[in-house]
Amino acid sequence: MAPIPRKPIAMSQNHEQDGDEPLSYRAAGVDIDAGSRLVERIKPAVRRTSRPEVLGGLGGFGGLFHLGQRYRDPVLVSGTDGVGTKLMLARALGDHSGIGVDLVAMCVNDILVTGAEPLFFLDYYACGQLDVDAAASVIEGIARGCEQAGCALIGGETAEMPGMYPPGDYDLAGFAVGAVERDQIIDGSAIEADCVLIGLDSSGPHSNGYSLIRKVIERAGGVEANLERARQLLVPTRIYARAALPLAADGELLGMAHITGGGLTDNIIRVIPDKLGVEIDPASWPVPECFQWLAETGQIEPAEMRRTFNLGIGFVLVVRAEHVESVLTQLALADEHARVIGRVVEVPPDAQRVRFLDL
Repeated sequence: MAPIPRKPIAMSQNHEQDGDEPLSYRAAGVDIDAGSRLVERIKPAVRRTSRPEVLGGLGGFGGLFHLGQRYRDPVLVSGTDGVGTKLMLARALGDHSGIGVDLVAMCVNDILVTGAEPLFFLDYYACGQLDVDAAASVIEGIARGCEQAGCALIGGETAEMPGMYPPGDYDLAGFAVGAVERDQIIDGSAIEADCVLIGLDSSGPHSNGYSLIRKVIERAGGVEANLERARQLLVPTRIYARAALPLAADGELLGMAHITGGGLTDNIIRVIPDKLGVEIDPASWPVPECFQWLAETGQIEPAEMRRTFNLGIGFVLVVRAEHVESVLTQLALADEHARVIGRVVEVPPDAQRVRFLDL
C-alpha cells in the first residue's frame, strides 16, 4: 500500500511561564499517539483506493507511483484545491462524512478537463487539536472520493498546530495528479462555432459559494432552524471522471469545463477560443429547488446566482453537433443525467462572450 505519512506537527509555541515543570510535546498540545490511532483507523479505507501502479507501504515519507508502459508520451497534469467555508457548515451540523469527497472532486474534476486520467491523490489535514473521530470521517470520505475517481490515495499529512485553529476547527487541502497522452490533450483549440454544450447535472452547490450560502442560512434563522435545508446543502460534489474519460478516449470531446467559482458565467468561456462565445439556454434544464430557495431567501439577483453557483450544471462538455446523440447515449448508459444547454457562437470584437437567452 502507498505510504501515508501522517506526522502530527506543531507550528505554534506556548510562551507562558511554565516554571521549572518538565515540558513535553503532549503538554504543548500535540498528541502523537492520537496521530498513530488515526493512521490505524484509516488503513482499510486507504487500501480500497490502491492501484497496481502504487509501490511501497503505509507510513513512509513519500508516495511512490510507477507509470509503467501504459503511456507512449505521457504528460502529467496536477491540480490543488480546498473545500472553502463549506467546512464551517459541516462543523455546524457535526457531519464530516462527505467533505473528503468534496476535496477530491474539486481537484480531480479540474484536471479531468484536459482529458487526464486521475492517478493519485494527496491530502493535508490541519487542526489545532486532533479529533481522531472527525479526522477519520474526513479521510474516509477522501478515500471514497478517490474510489469514485479511480485514483489512489497515495499520501497525506496531519498537522496538529495548537493555537493556530480554534477548538473543533480544521482545514483541508488536496492535490491530484493525472496523466494524458500529449497528442490527446483536450485544450479547446479545436472548438468552432456551432459546437454544442452538453451539461451534466450537479448534486447541489458542490463546494462553491458557501460564504454566501451561510449568510442566507443565517438570514433564515440559522442552521438549527433549517436543519434539513442545511443537510441538503452539504451533499458532496459530484465526480465526473467515470462519465467523461471514456468520451475523451473516443476523441468526441473538444472541450470540458468544471463549473466552480464563477459559475456558468465565468467557467465555460475558459475553454472557448478567444474569438468565439457561447449562448446558454437556462430553460433547457430544471434548476434544483435549493438554488431557488437561496435566491428567494437571500434576495440574490439572477446575474449574481449565475456567477456564484452552478445552478444544477456541474460539468460541461463541448462537442460537434454530429456527435451530440452519441455522447448523450453514452452518458445515459453511464447513468449520467445530461442535456444540451447551449452552443458556441461567433461574436463581434469587444462583444459579450457569454449570453443567456432569457436576457
